[in-house]
Amino acid sequence: MKLAYADPPYLGNGHRVKSGIYKGHPDDAGPVDHELLLGRLREYDGWALSASSPSLGFVLSLSPPGVRVGAWCKTWSANRPWAGARYSWEPVIFSPARRSHRAIVRDWMLSSPQMGADLIGQKPPEFCRWVFHLLGAEPEDEFDDLFRGSGAVARAWEKFQAQGQLSLSSPSRELEERGK
Repeated sequence: MKLAYADPPYLGNGHRVKSGIYKGHPDDAGPVDHELLLGRLREYDGWALSASSPSLGFVLSLSPPGVRVGAWCKTWSANRPWAGARYSWEPVIFSPARRSHRAIVRDWMLSSPQMGADLIGQKPPEFCRWVFHLLGAEPEDEFDDLFRGSGAVARAWEKFQAQGQLSLSSPSRELEERGK
């Protein structure tokens, strides 16, 4: 199967590109055309797309029927008094290639974002494993990380392939095992 993950700069974050946070980064190609991106993702057997909660309605309106939405719930979020409620979760729109037969996976996960990362938004390894399980990934599948960013997702995929189906070791998995 051919799988893909996309984590583009989120809609409405153009000011970050202009301010230099993404300047000179390979993924800094300006604003992303989500309609074209979703068209590209449809070419895969399974795919996942990270988004921001404010953009969820718009991105879903462009998505094909039958997609699901998972939630990455963060144990830490930035204190932005101007924002009102903290942005403590990120939606992941996904279309699985197959059911994950080796792991029980919820449509949400709880983990801390990478701290001190060189690139804002770097995904932690447990997030990556969760996405692989959402897609029903197998080690022999082909996987494209469409926005390489820090390379964290690609590194997690290499580990996944080398070790096979990795368990979901995160607080959400621990709660599941305790029957809560």
